[in-house]
Amino acid sequence: MTESNVLRGSYGALAAGNRPADLFSLMKPRITLMVLITAGAGFLLGSGGSVSGWRFLVASVGIGLVAGGTSALNQVLERDIDARMDRTRGRPLPAGKVSPGAAWLFSILVSCIGIVFLAVFVNALTAWLAIAALLTYVLVYTPLKRVSSLSTLVGAVPGALPIMGGWTAATGSIDPGAWALFGILFFWQLPHFLALAWMYRADYRRGGFKMLGVSDPEGRQTRHQSVLYAVALLPASLLPALLGISGGVYAFAALLLTGIYVASAFRFALRADSPTARGLFRVSLLYLPVLLLVLTLDGGSGRKGVIEAPRDAAVVVGSAAANG
Repeated sequence: MTESNVLRGSYGALAAGNRPADLFSLMKPRITLMVLITAGAGFLLGSGGSVSGWRFLVASVGIGLVAGGTSALNQVLERDIDARMDRTRGRPLPAGKVSPGAAWLFSILVSCIGIVFLAVFVNALTAWLAIAALLTYVLVYTPLKRVSSLSTLVGAVPGALPIMGGWTAATGSIDPGAWALFGILFFWQLPHFLALAWMYRADYRRGGFKMLGVSDPEGRQTRHQSVLYAVALLPASLLPALLGISGGVYAFAALLLTGIYVASAFRFALRADSPTARGLFRVSLLYLPVLLLVLTLDGGSGRKGVIEAPRDAAVVVGSAAANG
């Protein structure tokens, strides 16, 4: 099937029903959920055990709207590429379920509402971080994917900003704790996306992306960089314990989980085939939520954490805090 036929089929007879469900799917709900999980972890850690339910709610709504709007803008800009790739051909825009005009309006509206929400109900710093994430993703990362394999490294920046935004929503400041969380997200993403790019390198080649998996046909750089960034994640993952944000329970979990991540990256580096790439990708999907769960539960000596309950709390929770 030629490219012109694909594009004609993509924008064919369905020609934009613009149903709410299709517009909502532009926000990539699963990715937005991951953003909310990371931002929520940042908020809980920044709160130090004194969580404001209202601020947590409005921060989650604002960050979620900006994340969803950013994903929608990305799909508007890449609708021609999505139409050429097997894994994205069924998305609302290339499938003709949403018109480009409606997608533009929806994505800009959702993003702006989210930013205003953060600025009015949370704080200006969190709103600026959301703007930085949106602009970096849409104006730098998205076009760079067509030009250079450095796009993966650049894309890790907006991907790591939501957890920092969660922290600033709770604290109103960017301090070492915020940077430590940013570092974890930054280094975690790189093996995750390198594995994904290797798995779908043929599809990315059809789309015209200059991903590392496309420009590195033998996989030498992809394999080496996967190991490099996984190893770099080890000291980054221990920073919360060193800064007193978490305690010994988290430090042990970070060593164990990151060790598994590094081992998966080494396994991928040795073979560089689809099964090992998929294995690394699956480990990355499990790694982050488990690590963040342990991090938020294990209160460190320098900051009262979720596990550190008052003396009259349940015996089980109090025991866990004492052991941590």
